[in-house]
Amino acid sequence: MPSSDTTQEVAPRAPLDRGNLLKFLIPSLIGVSLFLIPFQVGDTINIGMGLMAESLQTLLGGSLPAIATVVLCLSVVLTAWVKVAKPAFAAEGVFKEMFDVGPVWFGMRILGAAFALMVLFQFGPEFVTASFTGGVMLNDLAPVLLTFFFFAAILLPFLVDFGFMEFIGSLVRKPFRVIFRLPGRSAIDATASWMGSGTVGVLITTQQYEKGFYNRREAAVIATNFSIVSIAFSLLITSFVDLNHMFVQFYFTVVVSGLIAAVVVPRLPPLSRKPDTYYEPVGCQLKEKRTEDMGVFRYSLTMAVKRAETAPGPRELVRNALFNVADIFLALLPLVMAIGTVALILAEFTPLFTWLSYPMVPVLELLRIPEAEAAAPATLVGFADMFLPAVLATNIESELTRFVIACLSLTQLIYMSEIGALILKSKIPLKLWELLVIFLLRTAITLPIIAFMAHTFFF
Repeated sequence: MPSSDTTQEVAPRAPLDRGNLLKFLIPSLIGVSLFLIPFQVGDTINIGMGLMAESLQTLLGGSLPAIATVVLCLSVVLTAWVKVAKPAFAAEGVFKEMFDVGPVWFGMRILGAAFALMVLFQFGPEFVTASFTGGVMLNDLAPVLLTFFFFAAILLPFLVDFGFMEFIGSLVRKPFRVIFRLPGRSAIDATASWMGSGTVGVLITTQQYEKGFYNRREAAVIATNFSIVSIAFSLLITSFVDLNHMFVQFYFTVVVSGLIAAVVVPRLPPLSRKPDTYYEPVGCQLKEKRTEDMGVFRYSLTMAVKRAETAPGPRELVRNALFNVADIFLALLPLVMAIGTVALILAEFTPLFTWLSYPMVPVLELLRIPEAEAAAPATLVGFADMFLPAVLATNIESELTRFVIACLSLTQLIYMSEIGALILKSKIPLKLWELLVIFLLRTAITLPIIAFMAHTFFF
């Protein structure tokens, strides 16, 4: 059933303005080339934006953890100053939203900065400073987020502000409405995630929701079901669990089980109970019209050119990019550092995930998965971090079991060290307990599919 954002109007036929057509084509081609076209670099597959981010990582090298620590401390100082001194520039608008936060979020920023200082200078409890807890977050993840988000925030407008979303969205509107109950433009989120990273997909979803192109239900569904991991990360996982020789079978299984979950999970609570209402400050900005008087391609091109006509100019693009970078660095990074470190501490230094995984042992035995007791914790520990199941799987001898765990870790999608923290920080209406429920639903749906495909086709 189509959502309430559809307006039944007949789209007028009009000649396409050449200037606006070029304004759509040139920036969109730049965006597509940077975000959606993979190419091989040595033994790895990457995209243009990813290559730029990795080049910046190489250039800055070992200084990135220190830069991240400075950013985290600056976030605390600026937030404290705004809350105490109440300067005029933060009385309203983006700066107020960025720094005038509630006590819980301020506490998260303090915790993130404290963890970073402990890891950088190696003082404090070992469970914080260990290389596999706080060390992973500051030395491994923070540099990736700093460089990826720097270029993503600057370059995303080429993909989303000049008509490409409208063009693809109109082309695939009908199948996406029928299959996923989503606007066609959400196909871009999935593709950007697939070729780039899940975090880029969440960033696109957040921006589209705040601009009024997704309603609450759609934004929640897309963020939790379409932020699939990149091919590059998938190759990393298969290499880590010694399954490179089965990458095609592995990725085919991930795609099939992920698509089935994307159809089923949004039709179950809590996602099915999200209202079809829009972010109040902007309201609904999505206009979908009937196209009987012209072909779908012509109509899609018309909508794209119309969007390009109202695209922001260079000054506004630079201003928005700077605000996006500041918001990600000063508001998001502390949250990722705090939540991710706590999640890894619980996974590595407590038996919490082992206890929680006891009910999974008979489930795995029922699915005829070898070494069920050793594999059980790996089925749930992914909620803390997506890489942890692969870490646990390296100690398992059965190739079939490693295959199942590796596939499952990529189809669960929700992990608190990155995607979960991103969603909680955004305005997308999802709470922590809802993310946990969605994670468990995705596990329950994809695990039997993965096990069936592994037994039937590959082992």
